[in-house]
Amino acid sequence: MVGYADLKDEFDKLGVKVFAASVDDLEKAKEVADEVNFPVGHGVTREMADMLGSYWEDRRSIIQPSEFVVKADGTVAACSYSDGPLGRIDAGDVVKMVNFYDSQGK
Repeated sequence: MVGYADLKDEFDKLGVKVFAASVDDLEKAKEVADEVNFPVGHGVTREMADMLGSYWEDRRSIIQPSEFVVKADGTVAACSYSDGPLGRIDAGDVVKMVNFYDSQGK
């Protein structure tokens, strides 16, 4: 998530908003939010993970990384679902993708 925080100025120029959420309680989510410069939600449940189509790990009761790039009209431009710590969307790639879509007039 720090990669997204590092590119905040780029995201701001593009009109991109970054959000995160986790299964953590409010106190733990605040600790994470203190390390980044975007909102961090808390209390994600298995039901929420199921609605997103995300992988839920029963052993630790956590949602695995599920990332979405959502266009202004609410449609999903890209998504990534992981079943572990690998496979996350790189923040720099999001900047490139938004610039590409903007250049295409989409």
